[in-house]
Amino acid sequence: PGHVQLLPPQNVTLLSKDFAMILTWAPGEGSPPDVTYTVRYESQDRLDKWMKVPHCKNIPRTFCNLTCALSNFYVKVRARVKEVWGRSQSPWVKSQFKDYYSDVELAPPVLNLNVKENSIHVSASFPLPSCVESLTWKYDLNLWEAGSEDKKKYESNFRKDTVTINTTALRGNYCFSARALFESIDLKHSEFSQPVCVLLNHKG
Repeated sequence: PGHVQLLPPQNVTLLSKDFAMILTWAPGEGSPPDVTYTVRYESQDRLDKWMKVPHCKNIPRTFCNLTCALSNFYVKVRARVKEVWGRSQSPWVKSQFKDYYSDVELAPPVLNLNVKENSIHVSASFPLPSCVESLTWKYDLNLWEAGSEDKKKYESNFRKDTVTINTTALRGNYCFSARALFESIDLKHSEFSQPVCVLLNHKG
C-alpha cells in the first residue's frame, strides 16, 4: 500500500485484569481493515527510554499483554501504540501510568477438592502469568453447610498450600468458596469463587 494518512489509535488504556497488565485500544478513525499495531512501554525510573515489546510488533489485534515484558513490577509504567500500514504510520498514543504491584486486579481462584474418607484436601489454583508466580499470593477459604449463613474461615493460606479439613463430624451438603489475596500498599482481594458443594459422610 502507498502512503496514506493514518489516524492514531483511540481509547488507549493500560488496565489491570485477572492478574495481568494489558494495554487496550480501538482502531483510529477510517483505518484500513488490515492495519497492524506496534506497542512500546517506558517506566518511570527510565523516562524517554521506550522499550520494545517483541510479541506486540505489527500485530492485528487491539490489545497487548504487557505483564511479562515489564522489567520491574514495583515501578509505574506506561505504554504507547501506533498504527502501521505498509509504509504509513500513525502518531503514537500514550496510556496513563500504572504499576503492577499496586494496581493489579485479582481473579477468583479455582478450587480443587480431594475428598478422602475422614478429610478433604482443598487447594486453589490461580490463573497467573508465569512471571508473577513468585509474588506472595494467598487465598481465603470459606466452608459452610448449604443453606446456612455460618461460615468457617481459613484465612491467608499461601497459594501453593493445601488446606486439610477433618470431616468426621460433618454430615450433609457442604460448600467451599475462595478468593485471591495480595498484600501491596493495601490488602487487595478478588471476588469469591462460585461455591463448590460436596455431600459428606452420606450413608446412601
